[in-house]
Amino acid sequence: MGFNELNSVEYYIIQKLTGLNLNSGTVSEPYSSYGVKWEYRSGDELNRSVNEVLLEKELKEALIRLNPEISNNPDLADEVIYKLRAILLSVNQVGLVRANEEFFKWMCGDKTMPFGENNRHVPILLFDSEDLTQNTYIATNQYRIHSRETKIPDIVLFINGIPVVVGEAKTPIRPSVSWMDGAYEVKEVYENTVPQLFVPNILSFSTEGKQLRFAGVRTQLEFWAPWRLEDDIDELTRKLGLSKIGKELTDLLNPMRLLDIMQNFSIFTTNKKKQRIKIIPRCQQYEGANKIVERVIEGKIKKGLIWHFQGSGKSLLMVFAAQKLRREKSLKSPTVIVLVDRTDLDTQISGTFNAADIPNVQTTESIGDLQRMLEQDTRKIIISMIHKFRDAKPNMNTRENIIVLVDEAHRTQEGGLGRTMRAALPNAFLFGLTGTPVNKADKNTFWAFGAESDEGGYISRYTFQDSLRDNATLPLHFEPRLLDVHVDKETLDKVFKEFTEEAALTDEEADALNKKSAKMSSFLKSPERVKKIVKDIGIHFQEKVEPHGFKAMIVTPDRYACVQYKEELDQYFPTEASRVVISTTANDEFDFKQRWTVDKSEQEKITDEFNDPTSELKFLIVTAKLLTGFDAPILQTMYLDKSLKDHTLLQAICRTNRLFPNKNFGRIVDYFGVFDDTAKALEFDEKSVQQIISNLSELREKLPHAMELALNHFIGIDRTIEGFEGLEAAQNAVDNNEKKDAFAADYKYLARIWESLSPDNILNLYQTDYRWLSSVYQSLKPIDDHVGKLLWLSLGAQTTKLIHDNVHVGDIHNLEEFVLDADVVEDIFNNPDPKAIKNLEKKLIERFKKHLENPKFKKLSDRLEELRDRAEKGLISSIEFVKELCKIAKETLQAEKEEEESQQGKSPKAALTELFLELKTEETPAVVERIVNDIDSIVRIVRFPGWQKTVSGEREVQKSLRKALLKYQLHKDQVLFDRAYGYIKEYY
Repeated sequence: MGFNELNSVEYYIIQKLTGLNLNSGTVSEPYSSYGVKWEYRSGDELNRSVNEVLLEKELKEALIRLNPEISNNPDLADEVIYKLRAILLSVNQVGLVRANEEFFKWMCGDKTMPFGENNRHVPILLFDSEDLTQNTYIATNQYRIHSRETKIPDIVLFINGIPVVVGEAKTPIRPSVSWMDGAYEVKEVYENTVPQLFVPNILSFSTEGKQLRFAGVRTQLEFWAPWRLEDDIDELTRKLGLSKIGKELTDLLNPMRLLDIMQNFSIFTTNKKKQRIKIIPRCQQYEGANKIVERVIEGKIKKGLIWHFQGSGKSLLMVFAAQKLRREKSLKSPTVIVLVDRTDLDTQISGTFNAADIPNVQTTESIGDLQRMLEQDTRKIIISMIHKFRDAKPNMNTRENIIVLVDEAHRTQEGGLGRTMRAALPNAFLFGLTGTPVNKADKNTFWAFGAESDEGGYISRYTFQDSLRDNATLPLHFEPRLLDVHVDKETLDKVFKEFTEEAALTDEEADALNKKSAKMSSFLKSPERVKKIVKDIGIHFQEKVEPHGFKAMIVTPDRYACVQYKEELDQYFPTEASRVVISTTANDEFDFKQRWTVDKSEQEKITDEFNDPTSELKFLIVTAKLLTGFDAPILQTMYLDKSLKDHTLLQAICRTNRLFPNKNFGRIVDYFGVFDDTAKALEFDEKSVQQIISNLSELREKLPHAMELALNHFIGIDRTIEGFEGLEAAQNAVDNNEKKDAFAADYKYLARIWESLSPDNILNLYQTDYRWLSSVYQSLKPIDDHVGKLLWLSLGAQTTKLIHDNVHVGDIHNLEEFVLDADVVEDIFNNPDPKAIKNLEKKLIERFKKHLENPKFKKLSDRLEELRDRAEKGLISSIEFVKELCKIAKETLQAEKEEEESQQGKSPKAALTELFLELKTEETPAVVERIVNDIDSIVRIVRFPGWQKTVSGEREVQKSLRKALLKYQLHKDQVLFDRAYGYIKEYY
């Protein structure tokens, strides 16, 4: 039998969770014991129909077991189940995220029913989160579920009869198949065709036995995250394969962990597009927040320092921690204070809390507000700024259940504010969060937050390398530019010697600094220099940034330079393509203030517009604003013309490292010479931080080797032969899945380097070979969209442009047409010619592609794939291969003939009529013909070729069908609607 996704990965998961080995039928203890365990049940043992999502018997028993009022009157359980069924059915109207949010209110015990004495409302429990033995845990595989279509997810986990986890297992032995193929199937196929299954979903996972990724409903593929075991990290890096996945999966799918994620780490929020989205934690957020909560509950150590690298989600970590602290019963309604040190960060943090609908959140408007709230013993989540503690009185509140979370802790302690805060809240817990490693010389920060018992001074650490490994952030590339006007760094250091270090300067402080340095300021802002830089920015942006759909930020020496850059940039781009974001002061000239003042609401509008991929705004021009706390995933390139150091530099450049579709790295273009000495620029004790920046010159050195690796797959192939002869020769060089996947991996590595360097002149040396390789790669991409998504991604923008620019249309050649009919198949069977056999294979694949939804053709397609696989491995002779191939071809022809006859006998209207007659009841109107005619005429108006493959097409047809059924009062019959829609999808 060998290894496949069923007997290796899928059965392995079942064995680790339940102890049952489905390959042998033997039972052992599960991989890890945590007081309760998953019990395996096959699909046949679940006691449900294919249309039912809930295991209602188990659910009813749990409702009776966990709710005294229902225990006294078991029939009340049916009322709850009826409510839950209604939410499952509502998914088609309200959408999956909102249905999931509504179901979660029941799962978290936030819903009540009038089951108490005198119809008093009492909370209803679906799960027991405190005594896990009170719940039932069932794991099943090959779970068949029908809604719009019938689908069979690999793994489904039920708690008390409710499906809370869906998992997809992929083959571990095909290099091009990865976790992403399973994630794609969950997100693009299952969530769309059987959405009811995901209404109660806590999380979904996917693995091919090498890597594991998980996510909540409707999560884009690039945001599926790994699950790591922090305490076991060194061992995990040494281990590969199934044993590593087994440990990660059993830890993630621990019932206690799942219920914790459900109650404390699942938030529903609204994104910039006003869409409802669900967020569940990445492993570092889960571990960091829980370490805070554990330390507070334990009560012995009253502080802790958390370093999670820039862009890895500290704002959400604070939301999760605050939410769980407020819900923790043993803490007796604590006060959680979230402190930030800049106005823009205050907006971002409070925006994160408010958008997530966290209850009892209050933002303070003034120092007086904050002091009054503390003196009045307010029990809420309070968001404030650190400077509001400046005049705080000692012992303002001596309660012990006050927890302070300080954002950007490395620059919060200036001016003794940390000590003032400690004096005002002497018994509070203080936790500092930072995105940059704190220099050991920074005594204030370690004094305020670092506990001596914590290794390295940190309660939780998530480094730059960790975030890259987990795809939480992107690598950073930098380009030094315009060396002819490069700044003399030594001279600069002398000029700045007399001033305090420039960490987190405000716009006004930056101006003051430059006034004291007249010579440096006049050099940096000399019109000739600015003209040259802006012209270079224009060329660079149009060649390297804009074609990919990304945007840029320009960081200038001061506020007046921002205006200077803006005016120059308007010579190359429309006025609306750039905006200046600075603050003004009372001392500024009236005209300057009137033109350039940007208040809070205006700044928010600008940043929203910048984050919109369709807007005309391409550049933000800043000097100090938006260098911290600004989250714009579409920002890919920062043009840097300002002296920044240490924390400020690291925070600024990390504005470009956020994840965004098709974005592979953030880019810093350095016009100032900041990175002349990277180690000095990023002067921290942690050596790892000095590796944050990768120079593009290193990529230039890697290019020849990457090109050689890709070309080695075609040794002996004449790359000068054009047309189908040349392409066929190249394809024959990689004539099985293993070779194709190996080539795809090497090509992808080359393509990443190419897209990063383009349009560097060094690429001209390799352009012909790269164009040839790109064309071959494109021609080899698998037909089945579900196979090998990771290795066979779309070509990059620069690569596509290169191919398009070099495609020239010549004369039309009359090639011999290959007709597939019974005579041709018979001829190949009797006279096997290699070229004809190859053509027959191609023709069959084309035929199967036309009937993707038809099970009969899917079966034939699987047989062909299996036959080719056996031939590639040398398991059958060439004669046997030809015989079996011709047999498949004959059956295909017969299947097509039967399909054609079936279609001829069943017009769209005839099919619908047959359906209505089949489902007709006493309540159904007698005028079936009129109903069918109405549906037929409406659908024909709104449909268009290929509508079944577009979301908008499906939506329009569904709306039209619902409208037609409404006329006859049949719109509430969901079975009729689903069946009718299925017929329309097939026949129209």
